[in-house]
Amino acid sequence: MERNWLERTSLLIGDKSLIKLQEANVLVVGLGGVGSFAAEFLVRAGIGQMTIVDGDDVDPTNKNRQIIALDSTIGVAKSRLVYNRLLDINPNLKIQEINQFLNPDDMLKLVESGYDFVLDCIDSVQPKFNLILACKRYSIPFISAMGAGGKVDASKVKVDSIWNTENDKLAAQIKKLLKKKKALRRFKVVYSPEQINSNSLQLTDGTNFKKSFYGTISYMPAIFGLYMAEHVIKKLMQSE
Repeated sequence: MERNWLERTSLLIGDKSLIKLQEANVLVVGLGGVGSFAAEFLVRAGIGQMTIVDGDDVDPTNKNRQIIALDSTIGVAKSRLVYNRLLDINPNLKIQEINQFLNPDDMLKLVESGYDFVLDCIDSVQPKFNLILACKRYSIPFISAMGAGGKVDASKVKVDSIWNTENDKLAAQIKKLLKKKKALRRFKVVYSPEQINSNSLQLTDGTNFKKSFYGTISYMPAIFGLYMAEHVIKKLMQSE
């Protein structure tokens, strides 16, 4: 007889907490270096229902940091790869795949059905900002990933309020937009106060609301995803 694959998780957190995770419904938006790892950590912990969203295909430059990026997967939709991988971990997972690049105006519709938790793993400013506003509007618990690029010190990564962030260009832009909207309520983000390596900046053509990006090292996006998953798992286990 096959042993329960969540046996060791149950041994650590107890059956009551495991049932909470199995009954939880979460949304992961963005399946790059941060989101793909966060989604996998959640499923391996026992999350029972998940919606994943990403409109990109795997690119050769993704191989330095994304768990789904291999020579054999170049050109394949990230959402499909993550979908298949998560079901291979837990065949009983209730999962919905949205293979679409979401515009800022799509965010309200995306979250209106309600989730127990939302993980914002988007790396472009305006869609990220609109997802944050949508979660706030519907009072959905969420956590947002700030910039993992241009940084190498894993020991500095932490979860904190958006308003306590420093040395983070993405967070600075989000805070500026929040102040304009007078949306000043605190919420949690994963970020690092490490000084950004400005020499690693690369400008883009602005496609998909992304004007630039920083160089990345293999482990930093994964650590951001790990911290996001840890935060969500702990909050869900504490829920009534």
